[in-house]
Amino acid sequence: MTLWLTRIIPDARSREARRDLGDPIGTHRRIMSLFPSNAGPDPRARFGILFRAEDTPAGPHLLLQSTHEPDTARLPNGYGTTLARPLDALIDAIRPGLTIRYRCTASPVRKPGATTRALYNLPPAVALTGAAADEWWLRQADHSGIKPLTHHSHPLDAVRGQRRPDGAPPQNIRHTRTQFDGTAAIIDTDLLRKAILNGIGRGKAYGCGLLSIAPARQTP
Repeated sequence: MTLWLTRIIPDARSREARRDLGDPIGTHRRIMSLFPSNAGPDPRARFGILFRAEDTPAGPHLLLQSTHEPDTARLPNGYGTTLARPLDALIDAIRPGLTIRYRCTASPVRKPGATTRALYNLPPAVALTGAAADEWWLRQADHSGIKPLTHHSHPLDAVRGQRRPDGAPPQNIRHTRTQFDGTAAIIDTDLLRKAILNGIGRGKAYGCGLLSIAPARQTP
């Protein structure tokens, strides 16, 4: 199975691109349009689709990871430029003790127990920020087979939107986001490969959870 990484550089002159970048639901739909439509009830999971938006000096980019090469020819004319490459060499190079750089934009949450939730009228998942989000990330890193050596985090704007399931009332979408960057030592290669493939945390359909790594001498 080949894992693909595709960078989409939207053209600011494209009306469709500007609209998608301002709407997480629209971005999700646009990305899903690049893959076969006959993939069953959960095409995102079927094709291992994870993505995130990144601000760069040249403007916003979309970074897309998948187990199926996306058909970028399906993007509207003038939408932007794309570059796709397989990640086989990077994945094959993973080994215990290797120092890597990492980046992950995630939606840290805590799930209160049923009793606590009822007692304080809490939602099923409580968003975490600041030091609580950092603690969450360090636990996730441990479960992902890496030991952070350096660590930096900063909050991002929450992902907001409204999803309209077929035949059901509209559902509000909101995912608080934090970007985590740093260096780490690889401890468990199997856990790390699993985290790269499956993503971390919730909100994966809306730009959260993609774990990018690179050798420490490079930028993720």
